[in-house]
Formats: sequence, structure tokens, C-alpha cells
Amino acid sequence: MRFVRALNTCAFSLRRRVISTHFLHCSLLTPYIGAHHFSVSGTMAAVADENSLRRALAQKQSSIDVQGGAVRQLKSSGAAKLDIEAAVQSLNALKLEKASIESQLQAALAGAAGGGSSSASRDAFRQAVVNTLERRLFYIPSFKIYRGVAGLYDYGPPGCSIKSNVLAFWRQHFVLEENMLEVDCPCVTPEVVLKASGHVEKFTDLMVKDEKTGTCYRADHLLKDFCKEKLEKDFSLSAEKAAELKHILAVLDDLSAEQLGAKIKGYGITAPDTKNPLSDPYPFNLMFQTSIGPSGVSPGYMRPETAQGIFVNFRDLYYYNGNKLPFAAAQIGQAFRNEISPRQGLLRVREFTLAEIEHFVDPQDKSHPKFSDVAKLEFLMFPRDDQVSGQCAKKLQLGEAVSRGTVNNETLGYFIGRVYLFLTRLGIDKDRLRFRQHLANEMAHYAADCWDAEIESSYGWIECVGIADRSAYDLRAHSEKSSVALVAQEKFSEPREVEAMEEKVAMEMKADLESKGEVEFHACTLGKNVTIKKNMVSISKEIKKEHQRVFTPSVIEPSFGIGRIIYCLYEHSFYTRPSKAGDEQLNVFSFPPLVAPIKCTVFPLVQNKKYEEVAKLISKSLTAAGISHKIDITGTSIGKRYARTDELGVPFAITVDSTSSVTVRERDSKDQVRVDVEKVASVVREVTDGLSSWADVLKMYPLHSSETAEE
Repeated sequence: MRFVRALNTCAFSLRRRVISTHFLHCSLLTPYIGAHHFSVSGTMAAVADENSLRRALAQKQSSIDVQGGAVRQLKSSGAAKLDIEAAVQSLNALKLEKASIESQLQAALAGAAGGGSSSASRDAFRQAVVNTLERRLFYIPSFKIYRGVAGLYDYGPPGCSIKSNVLAFWRQHFVLEENMLEVDCPCVTPEVVLKASGHVEKFTDLMVKDEKTGTCYRADHLLKDFCKEKLEKDFSLSAEKAAELKHILAVLDDLSAEQLGAKIKGYGITAPDTKNPLSDPYPFNLMFQTSIGPSGVSPGYMRPETAQGIFVNFRDLYYYNGNKLPFAAAQIGQAFRNEISPRQGLLRVREFTLAEIEHFVDPQDKSHPKFSDVAKLEFLMFPRDDQVSGQCAKKLQLGEAVSRGTVNNETLGYFIGRVYLFLTRLGIDKDRLRFRQHLANEMAHYAADCWDAEIESSYGWIECVGIADRSAYDLRAHSEKSSVALVAQEKFSEPREVEAMEEKVAMEMKADLESKGEVEFHACTLGKNVTIKKNMVSISKEIKKEHQRVFTPSVIEPSFGIGRIIYCLYEHSFYTRPSKAGDEQLNVFSFPPLVAPIKCTVFPLVQNKKYEEVAKLISKSLTAAGISHKIDITGTSIGKRYARTDELGVPFAITVDSTSSVTVRERDSKDQVRVDVEKVASVVREVTDGLSSWADVLKMYPLHSSETAEE
């Protein structure tokens, strides 16, 4: 699936499924402040418990109603005081039993949704992360002094550094290691290009309006929020009603405008802010429209994705690559989507960075020469059969998944493996990363197979990378619209004798033309059926010699939502720990050195001219080594300076406490070693470049007691 886009069963539906809300996954792992790791709980038992508890709750409520009626009857009939008191006592006992069942149901719902943590704790964790990110200027709402604009954010200095580091590693991991051809295409795209791709007609979400104020909402979000709130908070729901709401959430992407409107009206859903009635749902195209040139006669759009620039350049890229397949083209750039109601911070925005790869391959040979490099990787995978049968995501070996046909082909499997390595090396927790296969109703008719890399956060499972085998759809669509053949050739070492068509098929077609005057024929180069009339063709048997095969390549497309990956990295890296005095909790981002915004800091232990000179000398050495760092010669206590940089995720701190040697502190363990001034820059460089680990450093240099420094 192209990033934040679902292709449904219609020919080219481009409605986007932004946040995964499937009830068929195993857990919504919920972080809590102060913890590195989250717990996992299966939902199969939880679902059974939930159903039985809802039934028990309904039965208990029925008993309470009956007993309440008995109490009222006794009071109205003037019954004895002891009898009334006994009846009231029984009623109160029933209410206590009901409260107990409600508590169990609440725990079951929290367990199914969040590994035992409540939505309140998830919200509190998320708020702590976001508050820290905004306060330390990782990102902030754009145009803040003018009250901002929903769905637009500015990256501050540390956020820019992390984004730059993520993209640099993406280039190294994919473009350099796979010898890809990188391009950079315009953001403004002529309408004709996006008509060919299907975006002009189909890139829509269903929208409803507040009938009185005109405020717009995404129709499916309103229905989803209603269902989720009822399931999480309405304990009076019957098991049958709960199952109905879960089914709606499972098929939400498939609902037509009419079905969505009927559900909204049927459940009495109104505008969230005003409670006013809502209009019927109608499609809203998500592209920002513009005109190219002053005359206004050449319409265009801000691109909703970067891929189309690669497809339209296929012929030139193929020539540049020596007319050889397979090859891959890559592009990093901004994309724009005019979201109806942006929310969830960096996860749903109107301008964002995409990094996309289009790997062109012969449709008859989708093997990959380097597949063995990733075949033994084992990680969480969620095939469609397991989703449909209500099972959990489970660890599978990638090679077995391909050999069994769970993953369609080696090239698709190879990129799934490479994406897994990319994300985990960035710092994404491998236990909160899964690869979910698209269900049949999510896939376009032309797609061979699609998988999403989903990362778990406080919002749920977030689709961050889509890896799709899109067949030859895109090149064929642009070939047809532009009348330019976007094809490849396979040259034969020896000429081959071929029949243009199998004799049996040809004779059947000839008979149909004679009897009916016309026949439907599938043109493989166009990828569609055409009508052929009798006077258009003549059919005769002929054997030709061919020196080459001309075909439209298939494309394997990994598409990365960089902002989403970065936000999930923020959550996976965030934790708190007590201060030395134990009187407050200190925030820490445990970024790997690879992506940390600043690799190290340099602090003189106290304000001292000699120490400051040494700090400046070390700073020059770090700069020469290409290591980003920050020097702080203020008089603030060293403990507070450590805390400030821990909150920025800086992995190492160099403390100058003599003129000949210094201490190097590691952020998460708080361990320190003593290193000579002349060697410290090279030590830090080796660790930040991944040439050695902190464990290696601990073996090579003497451990330094941190008690004095921490105090």
C-alpha cells in the first residue's frame, strides 16, 4: 500500500487508511511513563472474557431491575420495616456484584486494547512525550503566533537533525547499498499525470458537514470514534451489540457513502463540537489544486506522493541504466494532502516527507540475487489468513514465508527484510513492529501482494511503510495516457520461433468473429479488454522468429512515511527515571547514536579557564571528525547539564575535569570512563559510527566513579 493509502476492490480506489484499527491484531501495546518496554497480551481470551462479562452484566442488571421493583412494591404496600431492609440489602448486594463485573470488564477491555494499561495511562504517556518534544523544540505547530493551522508542523533544531540523520541512513541503507538511481522531481504536477494515475478521480475521502456551522469532518472517523467509545466505555452494551460495532470497525474501509451515511444516521451521530445534525457523506478530493502559469489554463496539483515522477521518467532511467532490468529508482521529497480533519500530531499532516522506491523487475522473474541475505530473518508477521481467522501476529522466518507463498515473491520478500533491518537499526522496538498483509478487500485488482510495516504506539498500530507488488499497472496507465511506450526488452541469444497466439484460441476467436461480428480480446500490453470487429483483423496461422521480448515491467514499491517513523521512534525511545535526590522524574530519549540529534556534549566540570580551553580544543577535534556536538561552559551544575542533554537524547557527554584526561559518560547506563584528551574524539567517533560499542569502550578504558559528578 502506498503510504497512507488503501486500494480497495474497485479498479483504483485511493481512499486512505491512515491509522490501523483492526480488531484482529493481538495487542495494542501501551507504554507507561518510566518504562522501556511494554507488555503483550493476546486478545482471543480477552474477547471471550469480554463477551461472557457483558452477558453476566446484562443478567445482573436484569436482576437489579427485578429486585428494585420488589423494593418499590414492598414500600408502596406498607410492608414491614425488616422486610424492606432485607430487600434493600439484597439490592445493594446485587449492585456491588454488578460493580465488580464492571471492573472486570474494564480490565478485560484494557487488556485487549493495551496490554493491561488503560486509555488514561496511554494518553498520559503520549502527553508527556509530546510536551517534551514541543518544549525542547523537536517540533511545534506551524504559524504558532497566529494560532497555527491544523496539520502543519515546523521541525525545530533537534527535530531537523533527527530527520536529516534518518534520511541519511535511508540513503545509505537503500540507495547506496542497492545501487539505486535517485531522482528529484517537482512538487507541482500537471493534471494530466494525476488523471492517468487515477488520483484526480479517486483520491478522495468521504466527508460530512455540520449542517448549521459548515464545519467538515471525515465521515469514517466519526463512525470509528463512536464505535470505539461505545466499546470502551459503555458497559451496558450487550455482547451482540459489541460484536456489531466491532464488525463495523473491521469493514469500515469498505463502506460506501450510502452505507456510511446510513450508519451515522442510524446511531444518531452528530457533529462532535455542536451536536448539530450532519449532512450525507460525499467525496472530497484530497489534493491541493493549483494552476501552472499566469493564464490559468494549465491545471495542476501539489503531488500527493513522489512515485509518479519516477514512473513518468521510466524510459530515460531505463536507458541510463543501460537498458537493463532489474533496477530501482528512489526519491525523497515533500507530498501534500488536504486532510479533512488532521489530528494525532505528526501522524496525520497536510505536508509531509515521503521516501519512495520503485523497483522495476521482469514480471516473469521476481527472484532476487540477495534474498539469501535476509531469508533467515525472523520477525512478527500477520498474514491475511491469520487476520481473517482471528489469530495473532506471530514470528515467522522470512525465507519460509516466501517459500510457502505467504509472501508472493523473493523481491517483495527481500524488501520486507530490508525494511525490517532499517527500522530496527533506527531504534524501533522489534517487539512493537509487525508486517501486516493486506486483506483481499484492501488490495487493488492489479496488485500481486501488499504488506504494511506497522509500528505500535500510544495511538495503536500505525502504518509507517507500505511494501507492495503493484504489478505493471502504473507504467501501463501512463503509457496509455501519454502514447509513449514505457516498456523493457529482453534480447535473446538465439532467435525464437513463436506463434502470436495459441492456435486453439485463434480459431475460437475467428469463429466468434464470423458468427457475432465482434469479440472481446484482452490486450496484455494495455492490461485491459478491447473490442475487436470482424473488419479490423484477419486471422491466419503464422510462425515468426523473434530476437527479443518486449514487456511492461512490474514494480515493487516500498513507500516510507518519514514523519510517522520519526514520531514512533520518539515514543519508543522515551522513558523517565528518578533524579539523584529522588524528588522528580527526569525525561530521557534513548536514541541510538545513529539518529541522535547531537552525538555528544562537552562540559567543563566547573568554570575554570584551563578547563574551558581544553573543552574548546576537544570541540575542534570533534568538528574535524565530523561529530555533531554541543559545548556548554555555563556555570550550571553538571547534574543539571546531564539532565538537559539526556532530555535531548544525546548519547555521550564529555566532562573536562583535568587538563590531561576527561570522562566520557554514556546516557542510559550513566557509566563513565576516563580517556586521554588526545583520544577522546576518536573514541566517540568509533562508537557513534558503529565501529565499536559502549561495551568495547568499557573494556578498553578505566571506569570512573560518577558519584561526584552526579552530585
